[in-house]
Amino acid sequence: MLQYLIYMAVLMLIPLWAQMRVKSTYARFSEVENSTGMTGAQTARRILDENGLYDVTIREVEGSLTDHYDPRDKTVNLSTDIYHGASLAGTAVAAHEVGHAIQDAKDYTFMRVRSALVPVANLGSNFSYILIIAGFIFGAMQLATIGVLFFAAAVLFQLVTLPVEFDASSRALKQIVNLGIVQEEEKRSAKKVLSAAAMTYVAAALVSVLELIRFILMITMANNNREE
Repeated sequence: MLQYLIYMAVLMLIPLWAQMRVKSTYARFSEVENSTGMTGAQTARRILDENGLYDVTIREVEGSLTDHYDPRDKTVNLSTDIYHGASLAGTAVAAHEVGHAIQDAKDYTFMRVRSALVPVANLGSNFSYILIIAGFIFGAMQLATIGVLFFAAAVLFQLVTLPVEFDASSRALKQIVNLGIVQEEEKRSAKKVLSAAAMTYVAAALVSVLELIRFILMITMANNNREE
């Protein structure tokens, strides 16, 4: 029982730590204005145009850190503070989302794979726990196994997301430095913002992998007990 409680505490603490890190890092560098005075929207537009992505539009969206790129309508969506602000944090986040637009334009393999996995991942996220729990309650290990397979699909989605996010950050940092949007002395700070954001994806993937391993062990033990 104690081991289980420790395990659950670890599962909760890992993503909590990652969220705290990204929020504290963002808050810190959102107070530091970039040397060029360019807003997030201007940064995004400059990088898009330099890469010939004139058809990609930039939109302002509500919320905090709700920034994302939508490949369906080719839009870079920036939260209000980042859209209008000229902070180092905003520059890094805006460039990161444009990094996804560049991936889309270049037909980046992992981005295509992730997009293909979305329907299966959504199915796994919505129904895996129901099937697993029902399987154990009714002693139907085949049903639980199907649930684990659905959950594995969701885990695969998160694992594929990692190279997508890291690559977007790498492209972002390269773009803002090469285009002179941030100076060399600002590069390290921008990199800290991008690294902190990436850790949220790493934490989510780690938690999912641990859960998948736990489910597999539970089913294996249950099957072994039935055979004895």
